Amino acid sequence: MSKRKSSSVSENASKRAKPVQEEEEEDENVADGDEDDPLLSAQVCTVTVVSDAGIVESITLKNFMCHSLLGPFTFGSNVNFVVGNNGSGKSAVLTALIVALGGNAQATNRGSSLKGFVKEGESSADVSITLRNIGRDAYKPEVYGPAIIVDLRITRDGLRTYKLRNKSGQLVSTKKEELMSILDNFNIQVNNPVSVLTQEMSKYFLHSKGEGDKYKFFMKATQLEQMREDFVYIKTTKHVTEDKVGQNTECLKDLKRKYLEKEDRYKSLASLDEMHTKLEELQKQMAWALVAEMEKELEPMKEKLRADRHSTQKYDEKVEEWKNKVDEAEKKYKQIQEQLEGITQQVQELQPKCAELKAEAQKRNSLLKSSEVTVHRCKANLRDLEKDKVQLSSRINDLKLSISQTTGAESQARTQRMEQIQAELEKLKHHISTLGQQIDQYQHACSRAKEEQGKMRREHGVVQRSIEANRRNLQTMESSRSNRLRRFGDHMPALLTAIDDAHRRGQFKHKPRGPLGYLISLKDPELALAIEVCLKGQLLAFTCDNHEDERVLQGLMTKMFPGGRRPTIITSQFLPQVHDTRKKAVNHPEYPSVLQALEIEDPVVANCLIDQRGIESILLIKNRTEARRVMQGRNPPRNCTQAFSKEGDQIFNNRSYTAEQTRANYLSGDVEEEIRHLQREMENQDAQANRFQQHMRRLDEDLKQNEGLLRRAHIEQKTTKDKATKLELELTDLQNVEEPQSEDLRPLVCAPLLAQPHHRDAIPILIGLSACGYLLCTCPFVLLQEELSKTDQEAMKCKHHKKHYDEKRSAHLCNIQTLEANLESKERELQTSVSKATEICPERLEVRRTARSLDSEINRLKVKISTQKQQQGNREEVVRQYHEALESYKNLAQQMKNLNSFIKSLDSVMNQRLQVYAELRRFLSARCKYYFDSMLAQRGYTGSMTFDHKNETLSITVQPGQGNKADLSDMRSLSGGERSFSTVCFVLSLWAITEAPFRCLDEFDVYMDMVNRRISMDMMLKVAAGQRYRQFIFLTPQSMR
Repeated sequence: MSKRKSSSVSENASKRAKPVQEEEEEDENVADGDEDDPLLSAQVCTVTVVSDAGIVESITLKNFMCHSLLGPFTFGSNVNFVVGNNGSGKSAVLTALIVALGGNAQATNRGSSLKGFVKEGESSADVSITLRNIGRDAYKPEVYGPAIIVDLRITRDGLRTYKLRNKSGQLVSTKKEELMSILDNFNIQVNNPVSVLTQEMSKYFLHSKGEGDKYKFFMKATQLEQMREDFVYIKTTKHVTEDKVGQNTECLKDLKRKYLEKEDRYKSLASLDEMHTKLEELQKQMAWALVAEMEKELEPMKEKLRADRHSTQKYDEKVEEWKNKVDEAEKKYKQIQEQLEGITQQVQELQPKCAELKAEAQKRNSLLKSSEVTVHRCKANLRDLEKDKVQLSSRINDLKLSISQTTGAESQARTQRMEQIQAELEKLKHHISTLGQQIDQYQHACSRAKEEQGKMRREHGVVQRSIEANRRNLQTMESSRSNRLRRFGDHMPALLTAIDDAHRRGQFKHKPRGPLGYLISLKDPELALAIEVCLKGQLLAFTCDNHEDERVLQGLMTKMFPGGRRPTIITSQFLPQVHDTRKKAVNHPEYPSVLQALEIEDPVVANCLIDQRGIESILLIKNRTEARRVMQGRNPPRNCTQAFSKEGDQIFNNRSYTAEQTRANYLSGDVEEEIRHLQREMENQDAQANRFQQHMRRLDEDLKQNEGLLRRAHIEQKTTKDKATKLELELTDLQNVEEPQSEDLRPLVCAPLLAQPHHRDAIPILIGLSACGYLLCTCPFVLLQEELSKTDQEAMKCKHHKKHYDEKRSAHLCNIQTLEANLESKERELQTSVSKATEICPERLEVRRTARSLDSEINRLKVKISTQKQQQGNREEVVRQYHEALESYKNLAQQMKNLNSFIKSLDSVMNQRLQVYAELRRFLSARCKYYFDSMLAQRGYTGSMTFDHKNETLSITVQPGQGNKADLSDMRSLSGGERSFSTVCFVLSLWAITEAPFRCLDEFDVYMDMVNRRISMDMMLKVAAGQRYRQFIFLTPQSMR
């Protein structure tokens, strides 16, 4: 093949091309080794201009298609013509260029697969292409140098391998990816028909009559087709990605669930050491808690011992006091007994005289009876004598005056006796008064004892009821160890189970909540009593959403509480969020409100307590004094209605109330401490009940003793009154004794009347005298006997009290000895416990919890550790599974995040790029129109290009020569040369709007006449001259001469 070199003048000195000198040179045939193609000749016309990187410097073919060896062909940097007859190998060179630079077999229109390019009878075909690699666009110049050699080998099986070498021939890479990077860097597009227009594509393009085909050619030449396909692919990828995201969302949930399960196992594994550490710490606390409890037990024993030792002195004083009283009573008893013996002797001496007087009195009594008959008879005479009474009155008065002046021994004796009787009567009256006072005292003592007995019985009943209530509370607390709900009542678990069953059966529109106290928890356990006193009965209450649910719940409560008091039901609409209380709530910087002190997960419960109790406006202040200062000061907290102290005291702005409750029954956290407190309280109440019973027994004994003394006092009072009555009768008799009448009065009085009263009055006097004599002897005897009995009873009472206090003192001393022994034993146990605790933990710990609660927690922790050791299995396997699950979850979550971000970014980028795509398409269409009109104008043609991007059509109309635009006709009406010329103009206009380092045209002028060929050639050369930084390779069978 002959080569022909030509040069053109440079018009742009700023480009990288040198000034050109035109020359022609005819070389000898390059296909010296190709004996199969003797007609092959080639003419290559080149322009020696320094071009950009990526142009083809040379190409060599071996065993390619039907040629054993072609080349090497050396190409110029600007315009090159490959001229040869048909079958000389022109198209083989172009095909090798396409295949070697990554094109597929279908793009060459020369075969369906690569193995068809291997020469018949050969095992492989080789193609070697040298690309220029200089300038600012050079690809890895430090590795490849000024040229890159691409060696392609195609095997008989259709496999191709690449070897990329540098300028010196050293192998750099064998990867196709490296070749793709080189092609992208140089913008080489072998599949673009504008860059490489094969013979078949040229024929198809020239003969194509469809406007859609032209539009496709335009889109493919400008790479807009590739961009559109990329957009379609991106949209498809986006939809696939969205589907994948939707699928992976479920997978992510499963992975998260598995990850959380593995995490729980891992955390439980990781917390095993922590549990062991906590177990050791609890054991240390347990040791010192036992010590603290023993010390607490010792304190009341020591205090009681001190109090008992102090009380011993009081018992000694009481014993000594009653001992002295016994001595005094015995001494008095002996004195009275001696007096009684003397009086007894006198009574015995006077008894015979008394008998005589009694006989005389009986005689006189019979005489009195006989005289009374005479008295009746004389009464009649008395009426007659009344008449004489008036006449004798003056005489009698005169005589009385003289009689009063006469005194005798009998009158003096009677007067002395009357004075003696009056003195005795005074003593008896005083004794009767004393007895009355004693009776009053005994009656008052009996009534006071009965009142105290009633009071003791009432107090004992209160204590017994309290014991029963505490016993029930203790049973509830013990049952609440396993179920906290039982603290709110034994029927509560069954009631909640019935509510759950009814809710599952659809009887409730909304499941009731309750008891409210079970659904809340405390942030600070010290405030348990305050909150319990504040909420009161609402802790046991239930809340319903509507009245129908309330009726159903009342029916269930009626079954569960047939005879007892049922919990309160509050009906209020359930809301999904907690009320906004910011405007009405109290907000104190130091003290929390009840709402702030509670942890309430259910908004329904929180809203119920806010509506019913206003817990958002109630403060909790632990110190009672501080609460009064805050609430009753000059500036009470805003929106605060009341406050509660930790003791349960309720404080308002102007008043306060003390709580009757001393312990929290429902909200206390430490059940063991509550049980222990109830047990201690029951022990104290049992002791108090025993003390009440002992006191009541003592009151019964005192009451019986006082009633006995009261009966004896009544008997003694009656006896004394009888004595006083007898003395009064005697005194009356003595006072009624008539004075002896004068001798002057005797004649004035009738003899019968004087004798009968004398006998009548003498008999009582005789009887009185005899009785007085006897009474004078017997009355002191009776009095002394009664006083002796009283003194004996007093002595017995004193002895009884002395014995009582002796026994109590002995029991007290025995108790002190027992207490001292117990205290000594407890102190030894305390020392042992301290030693053991010091061995476990040398430094003493301050423990607030009870040993029982610590022991329960230690047991639970040991069970948990044992269970975890059994469940966790192999430690390394658990850790590995956890990390694998974590990694899988994180990877998928990150992928999901990246995919969502990618989809979002893709939407934004696609919207922008579609706008840019439309703008670019419009811009390239306009430029193509402009260059097409310019190319046609060079020959005097006129034409137009009409782009319909919506329908994807391109309409080209051409009018040869000068004419009216209305006469423009379709290209199908043109001659072959005119159509070829128009096609060249179209191709040149596409060249003007596309970028590529080299352009190849195969048999572009096959249907042109010489005129159109020359014009087309000149146009292409002119374009090439204006683009000296690009390489042009024209393949034609026609001579260039």
